Amino acid sequence: MNHDDGGRSVVSVTTNGWHLARRARELAGHVDAVRISLDGPDPARHDAIRGAGSFARATDGIRAAVAEGIQTVLMHRTASDLQDLIDLAHGIGAGGFTALQMLPIGAGAALPAEMLTDDEAGLVFAALRVPAGLRVRLRTRDAAGNFTVIRADGRVWRNTLNALNIGGVHPLRGAADLILTSRDGTV
Repeated sequence: MNHDDGGRSVVSVTTNGWHLARRARELAGHVDAVRISLDGPDPARHDAIRGAGSFARATDGIRAAVAEGIQTVLMHRTASDLQDLIDLAHGIGAGGFTALQMLPIGAGAALPAEMLTDDEAGLVFAALRVPAGLRVRLRTRDAAGNFTVIRADGRVWRNTLNALNIGGVHPLRGAADLILTSRDGTV
């Protein structure tokens, strides 16, 4: 969950797509966006990171959900694949594409050599050819703070405002566990 520019809470689902094809109908009308993580524009490159068969399952899920967008984690090993991923997103009918600047948290903390600087990420993004009708965005580390993740196991973790660490994982007990505050401390 995050906030849009008007301060409204936005609920989105980010998934690797493994079960999306069979669950897409359940999500329809209940979330503002569905985003599927792809780490490569074809089975060889994506499956090398996510596991055998994951590309097919993810793209089947995208088609079933008529997904809001595809997203990828932007790092050195995926930077050269961005154009192919954008072309794939457009070709299968996704409404948008987001490149998430890799954060030094979770698995990203163990991969410091993979991190691009914000300037490097901006240069990679500026060189892309964006097909008409496809929304693209680069979410930098600076803009990545203050979101809540509800994991598949029902536990919650919250990213801090400065996106340099993740708050503790705890059970989802009620709506109060989902409330985010703005940078000035307001809800």
